[in-house]
Amino acid sequence: MNRYILDTNLLIRFLRDDHPTMSPAAAGLFHQSASGKAELYLDTTIVAEAVFVLTSFYKQGKGEVADALRDLITGCRLKATQSEVTLDALERFKAQPVDFPDALVAAIAATHGIPVASFDRDFDRFKDIRRFEPSGA
Repeated sequence: MNRYILDTNLLIRFLRDDHPTMSPAAAGLFHQSASGKAELYLDTTIVAEAVFVLTSFYKQGKGEVADALRDLITGCRLKATQSEVTLDALERFKAQPVDFPDALVAAIAATHGIPVASFDRDFDRFKDIRRFEPSGA
């Protein structure tokens, strides 16, 4: 069985289906993964970059992007690093007006039960984590 680490451009070509040769090639690789003929590894960093590209360059909505990436991770049998944290982060990103890196940090904090040290009050939107704001000495 072939194993591959996915790069963002391959995800984008598959999700956007906007290139005459690359998009079908990407679809073929994802089909191989879904049928168990290939193992595809997806790092959370690549998910974050894909979210950024899809929401900023392609102007796709947060919910659409989060749902597409969630379906890809769960439906194509991808081996995602920290898959539960990544899926949680996608749901947080979809549900709250925060950027994906903050949603990811919140998901990590919730998983480990550790407060987030930050001056960013966006973390206060997540009721299942605590934000620690350090003060001057």
